[in-house]
Amino acid sequence: MTVIEIDGLRKSYRATKAVDGVSLKVEEGEIFGIAGPNGAGKTTVVECASGLRRRDGGVLRVLGLDPQSDRRGLLQRIGVQLQEAALPDAIKVGEALRMYASFYDKPADWRKLMDEWGLADKRRAGFATLSGGWKQRLFIALALVGNPEVVFLDELTTGLDPAARRTTWGLIRDMRARGVTVVLVTHFMDEAEALCDRIAIIDRGRVIAEGSPRELIAQGRSASLEEASLEEAYFALTGRELA
Repeated sequence: MTVIEIDGLRKSYRATKAVDGVSLKVEEGEIFGIAGPNGAGKTTVVECASGLRRRDGGVLRVLGLDPQSDRRGLLQRIGVQLQEAALPDAIKVGEALRMYASFYDKPADWRKLMDEWGLADKRRAGFATLSGGWKQRLFIALALVGNPEVVFLDELTTGLDPAARRTTWGLIRDMRARGVTVVLVTHFMDEAEALCDRIAIIDRGRVIAEGSPRELIAQGRSASLEEASLEEAYFALTGRELA
């Protein structure tokens, strides 16, 4: 079943076209990647789809709802973790989860969620004292506290060390195993290749390629490469570097 349908999405900031006619579909139960370089329009797509930013044009449906006209209802059914997410330094892990749970009509048991995501020992720890990996684990728990059907994760592993990145990948897979549809925004091609069922590569506000990692690699493979990674395929498809 299609849970996200985007057709001709447009969003501009003055003279800059951040998103220029993006169309894509996300199916229930998959990890769908939105990949591409910094400034490509990835975050704007997610902000429009999650009701956090008004689009200029195009059709958007998430779980059958319009993120603009049905924003209140949609926010009760999705979870969002944005790239610039932050919490007050002094707030404790348990306090943050309890506060976020209060925003939803039918929240998950935040105490159980804290246990499930390994945060019980950090319950009284202040946000500022957490390492990058623990902060990301908390952000995932916060994104799940409303019992969402769809979760948007934006550049979740940026700034993490390799071990913390791999741990976070496992948490994302666990999320999908719970039946949650995951939209993962990333500019790391190894991450997209490892996690995603399908990927849309966005460049300069447009979808330039879409498919499974294997399909995208096949699209980007050149005659001089017997084997190619998704990153090499990206270079071949766009002709420029990721960052």
